[in-house]
Amino acid sequence: MKPINEIKNHKKYPERILQFGEGNFLRAFTDWMIDKMNKEVDFNSSVVVVQPLKEGLVDKLNKQDGLYTLYLNGIKDKKVVSEDTVIESISRGINPYNEYDDYLEVAKNPELRFILSNTTEAGIAFDENDKLEDKPQNSFPGKLTVFLYERYKAFNGDENKGLIIIPCELIDKNGDKLKEIILKYIKLWNLEEDFIEWFEKANTFYNSLVDRIVPGYPKDKMDEITKKLGYEDKLVVEGEQFHLWVIEGPMWIKEELPAEKCGLNVIFTDDLTPYRTRKVRILNGAHTSMVPVSLLYGLKTVRETVEDEVMGRFVKEAIYDEIVPTLDLPKEELDYFAGAVLDRFKNPFIKHFLMSISLNSNSKYETRVLPSVLEYKNRKKELPKKLVFSLAALIELFKGKINEETVELKDNPEILEMYKKLWENYDGTKEGLKNIVKEVLSQEKIWKMDLNKVEGLADKVSNYLIQIETLGMNKAIHEVM
Repeated sequence: MKPINEIKNHKKYPERILQFGEGNFLRAFTDWMIDKMNKEVDFNSSVVVVQPLKEGLVDKLNKQDGLYTLYLNGIKDKKVVSEDTVIESISRGINPYNEYDDYLEVAKNPELRFILSNTTEAGIAFDENDKLEDKPQNSFPGKLTVFLYERYKAFNGDENKGLIIIPCELIDKNGDKLKEIILKYIKLWNLEEDFIEWFEKANTFYNSLVDRIVPGYPKDKMDEITKKLGYEDKLVVEGEQFHLWVIEGPMWIKEELPAEKCGLNVIFTDDLTPYRTRKVRILNGAHTSMVPVSLLYGLKTVRETVEDEVMGRFVKEAIYDEIVPTLDLPKEELDYFAGAVLDRFKNPFIKHFLMSISLNSNSKYETRVLPSVLEYKNRKKELPKKLVFSLAALIELFKGKINEETVELKDNPEILEMYKKLWENYDGTKEGLKNIVKEVLSQEKIWKMDLNKVEGLADKVSNYLIQIETLGMNKAIHEVM
């Protein structure tokens, strides 16, 4: 069978974007968006991909002339769909470890306008061993500093040749942190004052928040996919239908990045904090609060949970009645996102096991669910039943048994040891359960506060734990509903 680049046409666009990272996520997210903007609103831009690590996919990309097939699977307009499209936005890939001069040559391209990146959360880091003369530098920010310095020299400090830099790494304030590290390299390498002035005035760093589940290369389905496509593609990538990109910074970027014009879910804002909070509280918070309840109820996946009559109602009510009222974005935006989250949970193409989400459940509850509990109490002057019930279920789950079957839980060793001792010393009485709750809630290392001081919380968690222990989860959940 012929390769994709011998079957499909590849339209060439000016190379206006440099992208650090050639992995599944960016190819299913930003490169897909660029392809859509090229085809629908004449964005007229192609991507030069830089491989941030020594080993990567650039050779495969170049063999296919930058072409690959993207499958978007999931629920769209309330229907289950699987759509495939050939992405044509990448012009070529560069491996700076053996094509360093080619990498720096891109800095001299007058049409270049954007820099995007996704080098994993560990990628935005300072390496004091990086040197200006290295070919290349070890860190991504080190490589980028040299690239910007090369551009500054190539255009004699022309302020019109600055770049728009949007990192997509999953860390808070990613644009600010990347800029901060580049300034450290400028200082470390004693680069001239004029370059610092050009760097500050001509270049704009944006913080961004990205959201799309990308399972990646569908290895187990490739024979079937190849037969259906009628060509060979070694870079097929799968993603979910949902996508969200929140970009924080000056609003003039809207004119240069016409995402809204072709209906992409890209939000330009001067503050992405509420959007990050929305994602953490609704998407991640719903995941974390459903896990102990659903596991003890006897289910294994997220999809089974939301499609179950009882658990589905539990999750929906936890989101709409207890999490959404604690957030400050417009209600229609929150309801839209909550609905999209429930659709994502039902995605038949993704098998998301509850046990895999249960990793580090205690710290996840502290960051993702507890803020909703405290804010709900602050606003409503009472505790949210479902989210507090989830905390009781979490304590029960860390007994290490589901329906008398032993399960291996993964968490901080100190936390596991604490639960082990508490449950080993449990005397079978209601008073004993109250003591367990009191001890767990007192752990400031986990919760960043003594939760026994939250009025009514210890009593409510204790009552729910007593119900779970004495009635079993299937009956206890009906009590809370």
